Amino acid sequence: MKVKEFIDSFNYAISGILAALKLEKSLRVHYIAAITVMIASTLFNLSRIEFMILLFAVVLVVVLEMVNTAIEKTIDMITREYHPLARVVKDISAGAVLIATFNAVIVGYLLFYDRLNPFKDLIILKIKNSEIHLTFVALLLVVLLIIGFKSKFYKGHGTHFQGGIVSGHSAVAFCIATIISVISESLLIITLSFGLALLVAESRVEGKIHSLLEVVLGGVLGILVGIFIFKVIG
Repeated sequence: MKVKEFIDSFNYAISGILAALKLEKSLRVHYIAAITVMIASTLFNLSRIEFMILLFAVVLVVVLEMVNTAIEKTIDMITREYHPLARVVKDISAGAVLIATFNAVIVGYLLFYDRLNPFKDLIILKIKNSEIHLTFVALLLVVLLIIGFKSKFYKGHGTHFQGGIVSGHSAVAFCIATIISVISESLLIITLSFGLALLVAESRVEGKIHSLLEVVLGGVLGILVGIFIFKVIG
């Protein structure tokens, strides 16, 4: 029972994220910016500490934007009439987002200025990053894209994380299998990796959670992201 409650809580949390994306245009802008930053981070020789700082700054903006949305909807639910205190609360929550956004801009400036300085580097060379960093970015990018697709094509029943236009499990599984195929020289390991990915995809169809097309789309998404991050960027 506790496992089911945990899964339900997880699904409700995902539903909240996707609902916020559908309700707030500004959050969608931050979401697109997060994807852009994650991709851009692979093009520069960021240290682990620098990447952690960048990731924290981006996540802080998104989290505060979601909190701001929740506060605004709560106030609108309580009263539709103008009240000066209600306006103050909304302005304060919006101000918190603005501060976090300024912080993210400053962090990005400090991290990327020297690397983008045309007087220092006339041509920006693609730098090969560590496999750990590229793997993390690839999986994070897959998850962000899945959330975007599920938010855009939510059918209006059940939870956002169940079903949907693409299978998230299949996307992640095939992305991992693709990454393994890139960094491994063993045909056996590569074959087993894609075999496990196929089992994950098959379980989503057998469980009637996704259609065959949705599973295939998820698999294609995972493979393309893996190839893009490791072969095109990395």
